[in-house]
This record gives sequence, structure tokens and C-alpha cells, in this order.
Amino acid sequence: MSIAETTVREIALENPASIRVFEKFGIDYCCGGRKPLAQACAERALDPTAVLAALETAAEPPDHGATDWTTASLESLCNHIVQTHHEYVRAAIPRLTELARKVVSRHGADRSELPRIQQLIHSLGEELLQHLGKEESILFPYIANLERNLASCGPRSLGCFGTVRNPIHVMMAEHDAAGDILAQIRQLSNGYTPPVGACPTYFGFYQALSDFERDLHQHIHLENNILFLRAIEMEESCG
Repeated sequence: MSIAETTVREIALENPASIRVFEKFGIDYCCGGRKPLAQACAERALDPTAVLAALETAAEPPDHGATDWTTASLESLCNHIVQTHHEYVRAAIPRLTELARKVVSRHGADRSELPRIQQLIHSLGEELLQHLGKEESILFPYIANLERNLASCGPRSLGCFGTVRNPIHVMMAEHDAAGDILAQIRQLSNGYTPPVGACPTYFGFYQALSDFERDLHQHIHLENNILFLRAIEMEESCG
């Protein structure tokens, strides 16, 4: 199978350096990562030759000092997600909210997209903070316990949700919803491009949004494409 027929998700898992390329071209490698690369390029009107050339340039041997989350323990992956990405979200949402308030107060009358972006940030923050709480209090502890039971050949504990597929399905739907909100923000902000003559706060606001989107994509990639799939496989192996 050629690389153009390989899914974006598979490319990202095989070569993490490709993630930088996908971010550069605006290709979704987390929620929408199950599309073949050729389809992803066509949907964004990208030249597939340019994307393939960038992927070849980005190809690099694995960093042996980095953690391979496809083989690390699921409990350590859960802890990494919480300590790295969940904490980032909790710190970033108040900052984005305050930056949005400042920019809207100064430029909202002339830039009609800014109040809408502000509303979307509010909705995104509310949804994500509830989402993180559900993962930390219910799903991640269940996955860690499942892994410990399997390691000790003990009985599989049953969650109130029956099978781990059920809460994972809900979490993935919420990931899709967050991705949709960010896509709207990206479109309204013209790809996080401030208008000519924008003030430093305006630039800082759009840069913070771009950074937030990049981190959330990495965050969702770890969950959708690695943690959740491995948890399902582990549960099924327990019988």
C-alpha cells in the first residue's frame, strides 16, 4: 500500500515527526486521522506531491530518549496525558478567555468575528473542563485498574458502563465536538492571522489559539489513536 493510501493516523503513529508536517498543512491527524492521506489532501485542496515531499524530509529515526507510548504502560500514558495535556488545558482556558475579553473590548466593534470567537472559546472551555473531569475520575482509573488486573492475572473489574468501549465512544464524540469548535475558530480567524495593523494583544491572542489547537491535536492523538485502542484490545484480551 502506497503512503497516499495509508491513513493519516497510521503515518503519525509510525513516524511521530510527521505530526509537524500535518500541523503545517492543517491536516487533522487526531479526530479525522482515519482518512487516507490522498483523501485528506484532496479535502484541503493540497498538492499531495508537496505533502509527500515534506513527509519524506521529516522522516527521521526514532528518538530513543523519547517514550514510545504505543508500548508504554497505559497507566503511565494516562498520567502523562493528565500531567501534560490536561494541565495545559486548565491553564490555557482562563488565559484565552482573558485575551478574548481584551481583544473584543478593543476591536470587537470593527471585527464582527471576534465576539463569535469569544463565545466559541467559552463553549469550548466549559465542554473540555467537564470532559477532563470524566476522564480523570472514571475512565483513566478504570483503564489503569484493568491493566493491573491483567498483569496479575486477576479478574477483570466491571465498570458501571459495562465495557470500556462505551465511555470511550462518548469521549471520542466529545473530542469531535471540540475539534469542530476549533475548526470554526480557525476559519473565523483566517487561520489565526491577525489583520494588518493589529495590536500586540491581538497577535498574542491568535498565537495562543494556534498553540492551544496544536496541543489539543497532540492530546487527542494520544487518546484516540493510542490509549483508547489499546484499552479496548486489553479489555477484550481479558475475556
